[in-house]
Amino acid sequence: MMGFSLIKLKKFFKVLGPGLLYAGAAIGVSHLVQSTRAGAIFNYDLVWVLIIANLLKYPFFEYGPRYANATGNNLIDGYKNVGSWAVLLFTVVTVGSMFAIMAAVTAVTAGLLAFVLKITISMNMICLIVLITGFLIIIVGKYSLLDKLIKVIILILAVTTIIAVFSALGIEKEITPEALDRFNWDDVTEIMFMIAFVGWMPAPIDVSVWSSIWSKEKAKVMGYNPKLRDVLLEFRVSYIGTALLALAFLVMGALVMYGTGEFLSENGTIFAGQLITIYTSSLGNWAYWIVSIAATFTMISTTITVMDAYPRVLSPIVENSLPKLWERLKNKLWITLLWFFILIAGTMIILVYAAKSMGAIVGFATTLSFLTAPVLAWLNYRVVTDKHMPVEARPGKFLRILSWVGIAFFTIFTFIYIYWVYVI
Repeated sequence: MMGFSLIKLKKFFKVLGPGLLYAGAAIGVSHLVQSTRAGAIFNYDLVWVLIIANLLKYPFFEYGPRYANATGNNLIDGYKNVGSWAVLLFTVVTVGSMFAIMAAVTAVTAGLLAFVLKITISMNMICLIVLITGFLIIIVGKYSLLDKLIKVIILILAVTTIIAVFSALGIEKEITPEALDRFNWDDVTEIMFMIAFVGWMPAPIDVSVWSSIWSKEKAKVMGYNPKLRDVLLEFRVSYIGTALLALAFLVMGALVMYGTGEFLSENGTIFAGQLITIYTSSLGNWAYWIVSIAATFTMISTTITVMDAYPRVLSPIVENSLPKLWERLKNKLWITLLWFFILIAGTMIILVYAAKSMGAIVGFATTLSFLTAPVLAWLNYRVVTDKHMPVEARPGKFLRILSWVGIAFFTIFTFIYIYWVYVI
């Protein structure tokens, strides 16, 4: 019996990778920034929103590795099988959001680096250094390096966060009565915050496409296609772990900051200091460098993961949209380099000219992800239930029902958002 369990454990660790890369992309702005802020401002009022968002988004993220394993293709190939219009629709969503998403994670990463390393140069210069460094790591190390790094980074963050939460349970803080705010459904500002919170909780649905591409890459590295149940197990463990860490960050914000009258800053560097103070106030000053390193490397991993994903996504978009042009391209490397240049340039334009603070970038990017969620969710569902998907790999009745509930939920709230913003 013990031997059988060890064999299953070895199989699990062998396929471990794409799910953790999903976690690396997710555990960043949505957790360190949005979840912590939700707890700090509203105590535990948005816990139920966090749980519902993770539950209703689950099917659409799972469809990425499910489709890749069953067909050997990525979700963009699946969109092509549904129709060229589906690829075009995804292209519009991707191009419309990728610079804002990349700018958001880069801004938070730069803020952490500036605080921890006491860097005094401009934030824009730090952002550029982060982007160029990420580019070099991806080009030199490729998927295998990313696969190895993410396992260590996620483990360090998970352990330090869990310890910090339990340590914060007995913390004493000075309460300011007027700061004991509760979520107000009549306040448009607070509704906007909740929508932004859901937009990246646990991640933008775009990440499902990334997962399908990483799953293909993992199978290539291993030299064989693992069983569907092993792939889904690896993803589910990563997904549940990501959701629990989001809850942990919300609890940390509530335990340490709620009711104190102190609010998380919109400035990246100041926010980084506040975030690390939350940890050290519950763990002690001895944990400063451990927490600083864990939080910084988490955001660095998120930035690198997001940067790795977009060129991988843009190439199959061109391949499926313009197949004849793609076939004529003998050397695909320069195309990948072009994608990186466009991504870095577009991100820097937003950081330099289109955003006044980290909070503004994060708010815009997360809200945009919320508004595109119904479209991407429906596309993913359409692909995994299409006739070209192997029958035995299609989602069961429960996932189908949950998918439609999720699509309805995202659609209704999108119209509510549009009503509040443009009608009231």
